[in-house]
Amino acid sequence: MDRLVRDRAERFGDVPAVIEPGDRLTYGELDSATRELAAVLVDSGVGKGTRVGLLLPNGIDWVRIAVALTRIGATLVPLSTLLRPPELRAQLRVAAVQIVVTVPEFRGRNYLDDLPPAHQDGAVAPDSSLPALRQIWTADRLLTAKPTSRAVRISTALAESVSAADTFAILFTSGSRGMPKGVLHSHGSAFGAVRAGLSARAIDASTRLYLPMPFFWVGGLGGGVLSTLLAGATLVTEAVPHPPATLELLRRERVTLFRGWPEQAEALARVAETDGVAVTTLRPGSLDALLPAELRPRPGARANLFGMTESFGPYSGYPAHTDMPASAWGSCGRPFAGTQLRITDQDTGSAVPTGDVGVIELRGPHLLRGMCLRERTEFMTPDGFYRTGDLGRVDDRGFLYYHGRADDMFKVSGATVYPSEVERALRGLDGVIDACVTDVAGEQGARVGALVVCDSSATPDGLRAQVRESLSAFKIPTVWVLTDSPERIPRGATGKVDIRGLRTLLQSPQPEGAGR
Repeated sequence: MDRLVRDRAERFGDVPAVIEPGDRLTYGELDSATRELAAVLVDSGVGKGTRVGLLLPNGIDWVRIAVALTRIGATLVPLSTLLRPPELRAQLRVAAVQIVVTVPEFRGRNYLDDLPPAHQDGAVAPDSSLPALRQIWTADRLLTAKPTSRAVRISTALAESVSAADTFAILFTSGSRGMPKGVLHSHGSAFGAVRAGLSARAIDASTRLYLPMPFFWVGGLGGGVLSTLLAGATLVTEAVPHPPATLELLRRERVTLFRGWPEQAEALARVAETDGVAVTTLRPGSLDALLPAELRPRPGARANLFGMTESFGPYSGYPAHTDMPASAWGSCGRPFAGTQLRITDQDTGSAVPTGDVGVIELRGPHLLRGMCLRERTEFMTPDGFYRTGDLGRVDDRGFLYYHGRADDMFKVSGATVYPSEVERALRGLDGVIDACVTDVAGEQGARVGALVVCDSSATPDGLRAQVRESLSAFKIPTVWVLTDSPERIPRGATGKVDIRGLRTLLQSPQPEGAGR
């Protein structure tokens, strides 16, 4: 990290690295500010390998603190601002976090109330449930402190000692089921993964990227912070997206690339149409809804970048501004350089023939270096592949197609249903913004249930009629909840769809189409 930041300051010194409403930070300022902050951290007891939890919303302060920590080899532990107190304490315990840096309050929540009490100097009284935790600091305290000359010398030496093998971050992830996992990545695996996917993200030095994903998730950290840093691009962010203010930010800062969630782009597009606002600087590769009609690709023509926290973001894709070959439409592109991929039988672990669906396994230098409190033998095969739990198939040209989670597929009247296949078909229908599918128990066995985010004109009968063109009868949902609010989708603290919550919502007694 240290060498990269110094290099970017030399090459792009006056270019904005991060922009937020009301403030901006150039690459030159990022270098000088994080060098000083790294020394402040040393004065405060941070050293190489110290595990520091960061509990802040998106913004310049998040980037400054994260870069300063990783310059001197401390381990960054991004913490979600969505965590409830028991979840927060669980992650602090699993990752053995030693120091927490937090904002006092965000969106009406006082985080200091959720953490053990700290003295004025930040020291925490011993807590048997959090034995590693020793200090809690507010971000303001760090950012306004001045370092000693001794700390400056030590931080410089520490920065020079950091290698690709040193731990960069512990990121928490969870599937749709189960407790979050603390995934360890080294500097080498994290930066290697981002470099491998940079061209597929269509990010270069001319890019001004807006990404709404929180920096505490790999989508925000890898897809936003590290991608723009590696490219010498500009990252535009805000703590709390709000459609009118976001549109003005995109327009004012001449954003060229909008990545993130399709439902947010749809919401922005509706406001833009109502208010007569256009973001004319957006380039192909941005989410379709905000692009003019002539720049939008045909459905399925662009790859769905595909990855996971364990691979530090996407490991498969295709340039986001380029159509794939017609035979590969609907795929996730091809695996990036450095990633070996194989498809194996779910029961035997043996490789399956080309074109067959099986479990995706990955091997290569960009994968996780470990998991907190788990032996490698628990999640790696004897020959070094990570068994992802995702289902997929690869065609004879190497394009990957996703078929959902191995633990999410289910059978209806003896026939296998892959929720991802049904979701993909529903998302391609007129008026549909998003769709989530799972099994719902019934008297005659499992049924297909769907929560569909759509415009007010859509009805279950109309959606059924449309989707018959692309799905077999047994795959068509028989339980429907329609809504115009993406917020109805139940999500866990890591942002993934909460399957248990989805199933509960779909099983609740309600008329078809309820929930608008």
